[in-house]
Amino acid sequence: MITVHQGDNLRVLAAIPSGVFDLIYIDPPFNTGRTQQRTRLRTRRDAGGDRTGFGGQRYSSTKLGSERFADAFDDYLGFLEPRLLEAKRVLRADGSLFVHLDAREVHYVKVLLDGMFGRASFMNEIIWAYDYGGRSKTKWAQKHDTILWYAKDPSRYTFRASESDRLPYMAPGLVTPEKRARGKLPTDTWWNTIVSPTGKEKTGYPTQKPLAILERIVKVHSNPGDQLLDFFAGSGSFGDAADRHGRDVTLVDSSAAAVRVMKKRFAGRGTEFVKNRA
Repeated sequence: MITVHQGDNLRVLAAIPSGVFDLIYIDPPFNTGRTQQRTRLRTRRDAGGDRTGFGGQRYSSTKLGSERFADAFDDYLGFLEPRLLEAKRVLRADGSLFVHLDAREVHYVKVLLDGMFGRASFMNEIIWAYDYGGRSKTKWAQKHDTILWYAKDPSRYTFRASESDRLPYMAPGLVTPEKRARGKLPTDTWWNTIVSPTGKEKTGYPTQKPLAILERIVKVHSNPGDQLLDFFAGSGSFGDAADRHGRDVTLVDSSAAAVRVMKKRFAGRGTEFVKNRA
């Protein structure tokens, strides 16, 4: 079951009883200081088209629409802190919190979370590394995000390593044929491409994260039937991953554009939409 709340996430969280959720993942605004925008296009191969693709092929494009939101905060930690406190409250005693950020604010948020949960509750700094888009000529290109994992109780939490996808060995000649066939568990560095701008997964919503990353979190850090939460839901990717693997999930976003994307994405999938008062 997917439940989508449209409204201020702090108000929605305040109305939720304590200790409800087994797993919380959030992908809050990154405080980039600019407006995030994504334009949705339909392309077709056309020798006289306006775009050049792989191998020099030409394509014509038609604009289908765009989504945008402002991503700038004068007091980012002041905005995030009460929401993280509520996340801790609504998390079960054996639950986990994942916070997805980039290099701009992650160091400050980690210190904030260490103070809330205790440093012993910090389990991993997961690096999601990708290789797509432009390259800076004045510094190393920024091609990674950081996902902080905190266990509410570091002595008991869900970690189902056997449910993880497996990866090819980078030096297959150094392991047995059996290990090569089975593959290796991921480490704390996850190489995965971004959502393809022209792929079926793309919703057109800014900052959409790939299902492969979120499915790994869902499968390893929760059990079928568990209660999951994302209160910066955006395009609903975490909800999609949760629903695909038999978890109940609550999603919250204040943006009408985000809710429109989720209504389309979850059509026919047993979703309840709730509009909360401002």
